Amino acid sequence: MVNRTVEDEKLETMRHSASHIMAEAVQSIFPGAKFAIGPAIENGFYYDFDLPRPLTPDDLPVIEAKMGEIIASNTPFIREEITREEARQLFAAQPYKLELINELPENEKLSVYRQGSFLDLCRGPHVKASGEVKAFKLINIAGAYWRGDEHQPMLQRIYGVAFDTREALEEHLARLEEAKNRDHRKLGRELEIFIFDDEVGPGLPLWLPNGGAMIEEIERLAKDVEFEHGYVRVKTPHLAKEDLFKHSGHLPYYAESMYPPMELEGVRYYIKPMNCPLHHKIFASKTRSYRDLPLRIAEYGTCYRYEKSGELLGLLRVRSMQMNDSHIYCSEKQFDQEFVGVISLYLEYFKIFGIKEYYMRLSTHHPNGLGKKYVNNPELWLKTEAMVRQAMNNHNVPYYEVADEAAFYGPKIDVQIKSAIGKEFTLATNQVDFAQAERCDLKFVNEKGEEERPLIIHRAPLGTHERFVGFLLEHYAGAFPVWLAPVQVTIIPVADRHLEYAGRLESDLRSRDIRVKIDARSERMNPKIRQAQLEKVPYMVVIGDKEVEAGTVSVRLRSGEQLPPQSSDAFIETVSRIIASRSQDLK
Repeated sequence: MVNRTVEDEKLETMRHSASHIMAEAVQSIFPGAKFAIGPAIENGFYYDFDLPRPLTPDDLPVIEAKMGEIIASNTPFIREEITREEARQLFAAQPYKLELINELPENEKLSVYRQGSFLDLCRGPHVKASGEVKAFKLINIAGAYWRGDEHQPMLQRIYGVAFDTREALEEHLARLEEAKNRDHRKLGRELEIFIFDDEVGPGLPLWLPNGGAMIEEIERLAKDVEFEHGYVRVKTPHLAKEDLFKHSGHLPYYAESMYPPMELEGVRYYIKPMNCPLHHKIFASKTRSYRDLPLRIAEYGTCYRYEKSGELLGLLRVRSMQMNDSHIYCSEKQFDQEFVGVISLYLEYFKIFGIKEYYMRLSTHHPNGLGKKYVNNPELWLKTEAMVRQAMNNHNVPYYEVADEAAFYGPKIDVQIKSAIGKEFTLATNQVDFAQAERCDLKFVNEKGEEERPLIIHRAPLGTHERFVGFLLEHYAGAFPVWLAPVQVTIIPVADRHLEYAGRLESDLRSRDIRVKIDARSERMNPKIRQAQLEKVPYMVVIGDKEVEAGTVSVRLRSGEQLPPQSSDAFIETVSRIIASRSQDLK
């Protein structure tokens, strides 16, 4: 379980207070500013403003300087409880605050915090005085729709970071700079992994040959591992009739995230937002016995979801996704072993990709959402959530709980991982489904000859290609392990007379399924090496007179390390062995 410490709470309070200080600074620079919300977030804070002009990066040092003055003044934060009518009068010129006031329950006490000339509607808590805000920095400006709704006004959001020491701030800023260099959108362009095109549409990535090579390798890995774990593979279409999504129960809960239906010959079809209903049809395609269970079916299925434009983010939030999907149909007695079996898959993948920081989050339902956000069956919610807890506890798998984040049909484990620079991703999910077996009339004949509903586990250990490749780009900074690298070997002939030997070596490498290219440009050797290093190619093989005469290769690693001369056969064997083992090593 993950617990918040007293220090965590102190930092959050200080960061929240920093957001109020920033708002006061903005108010002094833009007296007519309209204020939205300003919470603390991980590592810092933000505040959303409606301002008379667009902000630029040049505004941030000015706002920072004013914040410094406010902090130096050590102005106290003063809390006051007020009535709803007093709140409306105080914030009469602040439409966003008025909207929040009018939505609060009638019996809820309202409080405001005052520091200096700034007054804000806020529950708190805050530090005692502005001087308690220590090391901070404003880092960027972004657009943000009011309440995350693209039909609402676009506001300007200022982000800041804050820590209790200058040293911690400097360390964090260094990590941010490294994160900027590792941004998957930047690396994706530079390494020619993927692109987006306006004519194709936002959130619909086009995989370039280098990205295609990575996808093939990730799918091959999934197929190998799933075969070892007893999965069978299926293929399903990209669209289906409306009735299917009605019967499965997805339409009422997912309609806003689905593309509009298309109608042909009086029948409405939807592009599929998930594979589940089609996999259920495969399960139901014949009579199933308890001897057939557990049935584990898997597919890299392409799904389409209409994410809001403001929420699209490179490969991490897209509208077209290729999902490492599977559904396990099992009896209640088999559930514990099957559920934890999926967790073991995660751990196997983490080892392959060198993922050392991860944790499991149990997402449960909320009673107030039954019938709206969740299937209305309180007994089964409690039962299945208890089953997940028991399975995790039985096998000593650490986790923590978050309420009101479950899938609509059951609880789930979300797998949170951290990249090499500490950036957190939701990689995968392991969901329990107690509802769709009945809705889709799925059943099997048990040992007593009676019909029984199976439990369904939805799992996607590698998530989607899009999110996972985005993670891998940032995790490895584009320097992928050999097995995953789009180009594994670049051959660099020193002169045109060495092209014939280079061609023979290329053919030998390709015969062993090693991805290779020859840099035959009329360039000197050093620029060619530099280009291969920029492309993060694991091996650069330089071919000159000496290599041709001796039948050897001169190998340079992307790190700059030079390996001893070796025969081409020895080099090919080494690379083949490293690829086959999916090792993180280069030698």
